[in-house]
Amino acid sequence: MLPSQEASKIYHDNYMRNSRAIGVLWAIFTICFAIINVVVFIQPYWIGDSVNTPQAGYFGLFHYCVGEGSSNRDLKCQGTFADFSSIPSGAFKAASFFVLLSMVLILSCIACMVLFFFCNTATVYKTCAWMQLLCAVCLVLGCMIFPDGWDAEVIRDMCGEETGKYTLGNCSVRWAYILAIIGILDALILSFLAFVLGNRQSDFLQDEVKADNKGERWLPEMT
Repeated sequence: MLPSQEASKIYHDNYMRNSRAIGVLWAIFTICFAIINVVVFIQPYWIGDSVNTPQAGYFGLFHYCVGEGSSNRDLKCQGTFADFSSIPSGAFKAASFFVLLSMVLILSCIACMVLFFFCNTATVYKTCAWMQLLCAVCLVLGCMIFPDGWDAEVIRDMCGEETGKYTLGNCSVRWAYILAIIGILDALILSFLAFVLGNRQSDFLQDEVKADNKGERWLPEMT
């Protein structure tokens, strides 16, 4: 074996080992992000009451619970994604749609991982990268549109008269909204990593082809 071919083989083995390790971590974090996305979509804890609010309660993208009765501790829950008319604001409807689309994209990305066994690795990485980037864009739109619905009457009743679009009054942001913002950063990082892995795979394949061609040119000279 020629020295150049031997060096190429060592580089190939090291690269494949490192690439698999990074790829496995990318896949694991993608699955974790998908779980975060599902939780963010389902859980009704985007905004909620505080000690200064006239009513108890909390709101999600489409499901919400507000206090009723003299004690104000009995919560009446309403809103389902299947019934858009039960969602209290048009902005909430739009935000629900974009977060749902984000969830569908990331779940589709996980399904695409099966293609690693059948298709070119670089192509699969780049496809997943674009899907994760679109997922981040959808989450950004959802998080930006959601506060536009804070002027809904049912929210003003809970959060006070000072509540309006992008002004939360006496209410506070809850953990699901914060988790959605963290999810945006997560999706961007995963997308960047998938683009890097895909481009490195493409570059490596090109280098491997060049090395094979060089080896074929050397063989006639040696014989």
